[in-house]
Amino acid sequence: MKRIITMIMLALSFMPIFADNAAEARKTLDKVAAVVSNKGGASASFSISGGGIQQQKGTIAIKGKKFCAQTPAATMWFDGKTQWTYVKANNEVNVSNASAQQQTMNPYAFINMYKKGYKLSMTQTAKTKTIHMHATSRQTIKDLYVTVNSANEPTQIKMNQGKGWTVINIIGFKKKSLSDKAFTFNAKDYPKAEVIDLR
Repeated sequence: MKRIITMIMLALSFMPIFADNAAEARKTLDKVAAVVSNKGGASASFSISGGGIQQQKGTIAIKGKKFCAQTPAATMWFDGKTQWTYVKANNEVNVSNASAQQQTMNPYAFINMYKKGYKLSMTQTAKTKTIHMHATSRQTIKDLYVTVNSANEPTQIKMNQGKGWTVINIIGFKKKSLSDKAFTFNAKDYPKAEVIDLR
């Protein structure tokens, strides 16, 4: 009985630490969201692997909800409403409408997921912080780890969607002043591409 009481007392003593940890994790993600949502825009290189997909490398540009991701195989543009996906292998462009939350490559969607439906915790080293987001309700992504540097810039995203872990490494994140035209498909650049409108 004494041992049980001791264990309960230990558990209770750790509760404020976990609460503080969750609060710190949220504060950190607030800062990361502010960095990623830079009004002028930002860009980075990335590599993605796992989750049943072959490793790919590419670049990404973001500006609020808008983004453009490019790999050797495909390019995806999203202007906040319309998404264009150009697939090099078949020289096709698929056009669709989707919300920012439905974008699988959109950093804006990832970085704002923490606001609802996730329990937060955080670990840190001298140079990085890693926030763990664990789903508390039915979410497409069950677990998500976001690692950031001392400038609150994301350096890695690791997520579990039920098909194993997908890891996105982010390199050379930098703020930029980007034109809105960078997030729309320009047919003149792909004169022979077949455009398939799925809207």
